[in-house]
Order: sequence, then structure tokens, then C-alpha cells
Amino acid sequence: MSCGQKNKIEKAVNDIPVEIKVERFDKVFFETQPEDLSKVKNEFPYFFPAGNEDSVWLDKMQDPLWRELYSEVQKKYADFTPVQSEAVTLFKHLKYYFPETTIPRLITVISEMDYNNKVIYADSLVIISLEMYLGKEHNFYQFPNYIKQNFVERQIMPDVVSSFYNYKAAPNQDKSLLSNMIFAGKELYLKDMLLPDYSDADKMGYTPEQISWCEENESYMWRYFIEKELLYSDDQKLIPRFISMAPFSKFYLEIDNESPGRVGAWVGWQIVRSYMENNKVSLQQLLNSSTKEIFEKSKYKPKK
Repeated sequence: MSCGQKNKIEKAVNDIPVEIKVERFDKVFFETQPEDLSKVKNEFPYFFPAGNEDSVWLDKMQDPLWRELYSEVQKKYADFTPVQSEAVTLFKHLKYYFPETTIPRLITVISEMDYNNKVIYADSLVIISLEMYLGKEHNFYQFPNYIKQNFVERQIMPDVVSSFYNYKAAPNQDKSLLSNMIFAGKELYLKDMLLPDYSDADKMGYTPEQISWCEENESYMWRYFIEKELLYSDDQKLIPRFISMAPFSKFYLEIDNESPGRVGAWVGWQIVRSYMENNKVSLQQLLNSSTKEIFEKSKYKPKK
């Protein structure tokens, strides 16, 4: 896409009116007096599933550990305006590419430190677990570095896009490594379009050095996948080796310790970028395109 086209799109995006309503459920819950719990339950019924006694919530309200976690979240996010502003920009882009999108309510919570569900996107709600974005060095986090390096504010919007993709895209039925690579690549390309001011490292959840490693080793990785006949293999052990979050990728070679995890997703991203450069396809059509069609029409060649 040329600079002129990008500028034209960004102007059209900026003209789209979007208002994001932020509701701080975390604040409401922990600042409510126990006797007023019923008011909170009426306001946010979806956070109070049937079958739990009120004592469960009252205990949580008054639990010293939960209150300490709330205090840390408040220190970091007393002013949520910068994140709200990023959300407005993101949803302007979403509205441009997916006009039928409902602008959701954005609700902040404090949850169970589930790093696989930092953000949950549903049709009318986006739920953000703020305890997962306190900064990678926060002393509450007892996680390996490769996981906690993404517990930062800058990852909130990329995580919203990931959750939107999982909500919007049809599940990938093809179990081959190549198909899984391209399925992950679609999600990353979505970030290219919806988060144009974010770096590749932000989109991937990498450090800049990890992006550089992938760029420098792109042709080597591609040759490895071909020579080992892995691309069309549906051996599910390949997914944790090359697609899933991991401290490094498993080529079973000396380079393993230098490599970041998820290099298969990164290569899949380059395939999708090549496909979009060589075909006139909308973002909506990309999400509906089969991984087979994307690869065949991508004309992908590693850059180095």
C-alpha cells in the first residue's frame, strides 16, 4: 500500500465518530460497601453467575490479597484516559474495515491472572483484566520472562485485536503446520491494519531484538520447514514447537536458544503480507479466505 493510500485511509478513519464508554468494574466492586453488593450485582449481572453465594463476593471484597492487587491496579490506572484514547483510535479503524461492528462497552476488571484471557471480546463487551498489565517487572508476577514481557500497557490494544480475531474468524479446520502459521499470520496482519502506529514487536509481543532475529533468519527458517517436510504435516507436536507461546522455538539445533518462540506465526505473517500485496482483497475477505488459497496466491519468497 502506497503512502498516499495510507494517508487517505487514515483521514477517512479519523472522520469516523466513535465514543468508547469505559466502566471500571474493578473500582466499583472494591469501593462498594458490603451491604451495597446487591446494587453492584444489578448493574453488572454477567459478573455474578448463578450458584455462587453472596459470601463468595463479600469475602473477595474484603480479602487483603485482592485489596492489595486492587491498590496496585489503582496506582497504575488511576487515570485510564490514555488507554481509552487508544481504544477510540482502534475502534475507528475497526469501524472503517468492519462497518457492521458494534462499538462495545469497555469494562475493566481484576481477575485471576489468567494470561491466556487478558482480554475477552464479545459482541457488545470488551473485558480487560488490568492486573495483567502492571508492567513486566512487577513483583506480583511469578511468571517466566517470555510470558511476563507482555504484561505491559502497550499490549492492551494488541490483545483486544487478538480477542476480536478469535471472536470473528472461523476456526481453522486444517491441522497442518502451514495452515496454523497462516491462521496466526491473519491475526497479525489484522494488527497491521487496525494498529498502524504500533511496531511489529508490539504486534507480535516480541522485543525489537526478537523481530530482528526473525528478519535475519527468515530464509533459513523457510528452508528448514521445507527440507524437513513440516509444512503439510499435521503432527500436533509442531504447534508448541513453532506457533504457541514459548521461551524459544524448537528446531532441535544450536540456534534454538537464540530464537524467540512462535517463529511459525511470524513466518505466517510474512506469507499473509505477501498475499495482501499481490491480491486485491479486503480485510473481511482475508478473514474468510482459506489458508490454502492464501498460500497459493501469496507468491511468498523469504526476504533474506
